Amino acid sequence: MTKEQIRFLENIAANGYVALEDQEYDGWQLRFTHGFTGRANSVQLKNPSTIALPEKVDYCEKAYADHGLPCIFKLTDAERDFISYLEERGYQAVKPTDVMTLELLDENIAYDTAVVLDSVIFTSTPDDWFASYFDYEGLTDADKQDMTRQIHEKVSVDKVYIKVMEQDHVAAVASLATESGYSLLHNVVVDPVLRGKGLGKKLCQAAILKAKEDGATHMYLQVMQNNPVAMNLYQKLGFEKQYTYYYVMNHATEFRKNVETAI
Repeated sequence: MTKEQIRFLENIAANGYVALEDQEYDGWQLRFTHGFTGRANSVQLKNPSTIALPEKVDYCEKAYADHGLPCIFKLTDAERDFISYLEERGYQAVKPTDVMTLELLDENIAYDTAVVLDSVIFTSTPDDWFASYFDYEGLTDADKQDMTRQIHEKVSVDKVYIKVMEQDHVAAVASLATESGYSLLHNVVVDPVLRGKGLGKKLCQAAILKAKEDGATHMYLQVMQNNPVAMNLYQKLGFEKQYTYYYVMNHATEFRKNVETAI
């Protein structure tokens, strides 16, 4: 992928998972959500900038310190020079996460639609979707649950919430956020007691069919490199790695203490 294509995917992914507070600064977006998740509490390079790096990094460090948070940059392979600069300042790149894409072409989607969509529910609003999502993710803190709801409510692109049912029980959930023909597949989680039964595959195939039906030409997702089970599933479904992003931060111990990051 070119740097421009990577920047495009990063920008629409940021629209699919927003921060509760953000600030634009010379082409960069500073995102703050009380330390809940890395994507919503990091600096993203959205557009070309003009101010010199030392001044900009100083500004970001102060802005995050004012919020009681460590300064974190979400950077991709295409920003290797910037990563090297930050490493010289004492930062460390962690949490490598691959971005994978799938072209939604007819020849790629050879599923038995009746089987895949059996017992699958699609909604444009989460309704009772959150209850299962929180349960399977082990997200019990009320404040974090509330922030999750607020993040989803603030997303302005097209959204779809997906539930796979098994005997009147929600067995797996996921969601889509679609913009400019690209559908972000995220929040993919299966009931822990039902894992290993192919429900994750069914869930993803249902999401692919729905995205295609709604006019998307591509699907993309983000998967941490330390999750080989998920990566293997996505590869079998035809997803291909395009690039990797990292969280680049100073004082990793403080990061782990104050910021929760899945991806």
